[in-house]
Formats: sequence, C-alpha cells, structure tokens
Amino acid sequence: MVLPRFSRALVAGTAVAALAFGLLTTSSAAAAPAGGTNTPARSGTAAIAGDDLSAQAAVRPSLVLDRDFPDPDVSKFGDIYYAYATNEGKNLPWATAPDPDGPWTYRSTDALPDLGAWAQEGRTWAPDVSRRADGRYLLYYTAWHAASGRQCIGAALSDSPGGPFAPVGTQPLVCPLGAGGAIDASSFVDSDGTRYLIWKNDGNAIGATTWIHVQRVAADGITFQGNATQVLRNDRADEAGIIEAPVITKVGSQYVLFYSAGPYTTNQYGTNYAVSSSITGPYTKAFRFLMTTDSLDGAVGGPGGADVLRDAGGDKLVFHGHRAAGGRGMYVADLGWANGYPVVRGSRVRYEAERGTLNNCSVRSNAAGASDGKVVAYIDHADSSVDVGSIYVPTTGSYSLHVGYANGSAGTASHTVAVNGTAAGSISYPVTGWDTWRQATKDVTLQAGWNTIRLGKGTAFAEIDYLEVA
Repeated sequence: MVLPRFSRALVAGTAVAALAFGLLTTSSAAAAPAGGTNTPARSGTAAIAGDDLSAQAAVRPSLVLDRDFPDPDVSKFGDIYYAYATNEGKNLPWATAPDPDGPWTYRSTDALPDLGAWAQEGRTWAPDVSRRADGRYLLYYTAWHAASGRQCIGAALSDSPGGPFAPVGTQPLVCPLGAGGAIDASSFVDSDGTRYLIWKNDGNAIGATTWIHVQRVAADGITFQGNATQVLRNDRADEAGIIEAPVITKVGSQYVLFYSAGPYTTNQYGTNYAVSSSITGPYTKAFRFLMTTDSLDGAVGGPGGADVLRDAGGDKLVFHGHRAAGGRGMYVADLGWANGYPVVRGSRVRYEAERGTLNNCSVRSNAAGASDGKVVAYIDHADSSVDVGSIYVPTTGSYSLHVGYANGSAGTASHTVAVNGTAAGSISYPVTGWDTWRQATKDVTLQAGWNTIRLGKGTAFAEIDYLEVA
C-alpha cells in the first residue's frame, strides 16, 4: 500500500512572490512587474505520458485560410481585412475578409506583379503592408537579390491595398550582404506618429549571428533617420539558432516584440515575445514560448510567422501552421493582454501552484521531477485549499484546466474545484505514486480577464505541482 504524505506542521495562509508574466525563470522569486499582480510563466511543454486529454473545452486557433499562405500579414483598411503572404505562384498572394475570423476570399491577382530591378522571382517572402499618412499603401517585401544570391528587403507603393504595387527605386531598401542579407520586414507606427522599420539580418544563411533591428524612418517609410539598432538576437537553446518574423506592438507604455524561432519546416517552430519600455530596447524575452505545437496540444503544428491585429472587435494573433495537405495555412486566435503581456486563447499558460494563496497546507521543496522543484502538499484537511489567482483569459467561455499532480494514495484521489468563488465540481487523480507527476484535465468556464481557481480537499491525498489553462 502506498501511504499518503501527512503534515506534521502545516503552514496557513502562505503566499509566494509572483513571477513576472512569462519573463523570469521559474527559480526566480522576483516580484511581478510594475502594475502587475501574480502572473504566470508561459508553458511550452508537451503533455506528458499518462495525461488525461479527454477534455475538449479549449478553443483552439481557427484555420481560416486552408491553403498554402505562409507568413501572413493582416491589416484592416476601411471596412475590409486584407491578408498578404509569402509567394505561392505569385509574388504577393492576398486575400480579403469582412472579419478576421472569415470567411476569407483568396484573390486571383498578383498584388506585386513586378519586382524591383535588383530582384529575381522565386523567393519573395514575408510581406508587410501599411497605410502611410499620405493615404498611399506601403509594401515591404523580401526578395532574391540577383547579384549576390542573398535575400534583401525592398519597398513598393500602391494607391490601393489590393495593388498593383510598384517597386520603389532600383536597389534594395535593406541589403547588408556582409551580415547574410535581410529578411522579414515589418512596420510600426508609435503613439507619437514616429514610424519604424523592423527587420532581421539573415545571419542563418552564412552561419553568423542573427539580430532583430529597429530602424527609424520618415513618414514615407523609406527614408532612414539615423542608424538601425540591434535589439534581439538568437541566443537561446530553444530557438535552435533561429529567430525571425519580428512584429512590434505597443500596450500601454510597453513595447511587445513578437518573433518566431526554430526551423520553420518542423514542429520545433514556435512563437515567442520580448518586452521593453523603449522601442529600441533592451528587450527581455519571455521565459517560455507564447505558442508551440505542444502548448496547443498539437492542434497547430509549427505555429509561427505571426502578426498582431489590434482591432476594435477584439485583438487577434494571425499566424501560419502546417497543413496535413502540405504547405502552411493561416490561423487566427483570440489575443488578450494580462497587464501588458500577451495571452493567446488555446495555448497553455502555466501557473505554479506554490505561488498561489495556501490555506492549511504548505509548500514542499526539493520535489523530484516537479516544475521548479516545488509543489503544494499536505492538502489533508477539510479547510485545506490553494487559490491560484490572476488567471487571465482573453474571452469568456470554456477552457481546459490541466493540473499537474502526484497521487501516492491507495486509490484515486480528488480535489474540489471552485472558479471565482463558485463551486465547479471536482477533479480526479489516478494513482501515480509520490513524485511521479502526471496531469488531470477538467473543463471550466472562465470570464474574460482575471480569474481565481481554488482546489480544495477532496478524497484521499494528492500533491499539486502546477495548473495550466488553455
């Protein structure tokens, strides 16, 4: 018989300092960022063997364009949403829709029928279209530099968002051949009207360091003002040496830089973000990726090439993912901001249980195999509970709650579940043995914004490692 872990000394009302939202390592005891409350680290880990994945409450990203449409760039011009993509039979494929969630109509014309004189067809990638103050539409595009064989960035203009766009000048706009060339341009206009061009030097092409650059430009988007600033580089093992597809948005006074990492042809490809109080940095990367194949429970493979759509009807993250039929389709997911940090509906967010508010139970350290090596233990009494607050979701609706647990009792254990003070049934934990961690899953209904989930004493005994919500 496997015996329960009974407490000899219970610690009541324990509260542990919160993590900054996805920015600090799980071993850090630093306080949350200014203006924040308890905030979670982002989960990019797979569901482990023995998980109960039967719950279907999680609302996954929607495949809104089921065709090859990589590196989507989406904007609203007038009453219509426009999407542009990496070349697929055309230099600039495009589509339109009355709503970000569709229906999307793929357009038959090539919005960029002719490339700049410096470029040759075949590798026209990652477009970005924005509207200038003069009413004209500015396109940044990556193309094959004929003279060097590298990729470089060009610009084009049109009087209509559907084109045709006409190339500007006879040379690339950005083409640092000694650094491998340049790819993945995007535009950003700050709250004071200052315009910036963001891009990546293609160091991966020559085995050199890759940097994300921020370049101030004039209102025309093509006249540089000063020099570019290097703000982010490929310096983490989980990036597999590759970062790309930078996009910046501003939430309050904080700049949020989304980027993709890893080889795009595989399910290692994912989306992460970094934040800064200044457009030119320094930026701090999130500890765990915002979206991975695993954080989406395999619903989307290789989620990347993301663009942020700030919209009156609700913000969205638009990105590509692998299709079973081949190519990369365009997906859309609800996007929210937890004190300025992004949350994507359907992608798991991890909350360490030991950072919750504990009542008549305590934290056990040095828990072998547990996330951060700490768990909530001794939830042994009628009034024992752990409240995990500051659970943020973008929209009201059904979500999947995943609890990392270990059960060394003689039989199945359980905890009662309450959401925002209202009883929501219970969650069961099959026997695993102590320090053998598995996940149990339950459907819950959460409200848009902040939520608190309480796990209380049920049957038998179990320890809690973390909660994940998607």
